[in-house]
Amino acid sequence: MEMTQDKPRKKAGRPLSFDRETALERAMMVFWRYGYEATSLNDLTTAMGITPPSLYTAFGDKERLFLEAVEYYLAKKPCFFESIVAEPLTAKESIRSYLEVIAISQTDPNQPPGCMVVTSATNCTAASSHVQEVLADYRGQMEAGIKARLDRGVAEGEMAADTDTAALASFFVTVIHGMSTQARDNASREKLLAIGAQAMRAWPDPL
Repeated sequence: MEMTQDKPRKKAGRPLSFDRETALERAMMVFWRYGYEATSLNDLTTAMGITPPSLYTAFGDKERLFLEAVEYYLAKKPCFFESIVAEPLTAKESIRSYLEVIAISQTDPNQPPGCMVVTSATNCTAASSHVQEVLADYRGQMEAGIKARLDRGVAEGEMAADTDTAALASFFVTVIHGMSTQARDNASREKLLAIGAQAMRAWPDPL
């Protein structure tokens, strides 16, 4: 009987020689501080403490690394609204608390100022249009989350039935974007808290 040779087994890939999450967090900080297009491969590998081949093996190209860094940012930072909505607060208290959290977070001296989702890919070339689209979608999700909370406030009788929740959500998102810009310009925490407090004056009159 003819003997058949077993096919050689594929060698397992070499394990990473660095902590992937630590490297990702460092990449996030670089992108957050300098923006997507201004960040070079050398900036990333230097901050992450790895070589270019290791970066490509672990994360793919620069765009995929950036998008994963954004997801990591959203999981770690209070940029979005879900954590506030989960708290037992009225709609007004939820929005006020969210603005305060943003003011505190965006002026944290241990991290770059502002919101990464707002500032890291605002002025990009056509080659980076996909990155801009992804971030625009995340910002849209934030606005949708705020609107959903306002709609719930209307449904629960906290706000008038004719409240334009879409316009009010857009207003608060505009304030949030402005706070991020102010933070990038080194505005103080006190200034951002005051902006948030002033924005709450636009809250509709109670029923």
